[in-house]
Amino acid sequence: QVQLVESGGGSVQPGGSLRLSCAASGSGLRIYNMGWHRRAPGKQRELVATITSDSTTTYADSVKGRFTISRDNAKNTVYLQMNSLKPEDTAVYYCYAVSPLPYWGQGTQVTVSS
Repeated sequence: QVQLVESGGGSVQPGGSLRLSCAASGSGLRIYNMGWHRRAPGKQRELVATITSDSTTTYADSVKGRFTISRDNAKNTVYLQMNSLKPEDTAVYYCYAVSPLPYWGQGTQVTVSS
């Protein structure tokens, strides 16, 4: 069993930045891919970014050049640095980890509004 705890959400003005963190814990932990999804009001869940155990990354087109995903394997933690935030980035952000089954965090709200 893997527990994921997210932090770092909040409210920010357009053009601002936020950094999300997600720490994984559990006995005998071995984590493969990690990443972030988001769900905006009235929309389907969207894959935002993923990172493999050797730090290969992928991004949704909508966030390329603005968001950066990274991980600290020693801390079993994944990060999402979000810059140049737009109102359309407003959503609940969920981290996930594959170990080897997929596990999900509880979600953290990100609101971008003037």
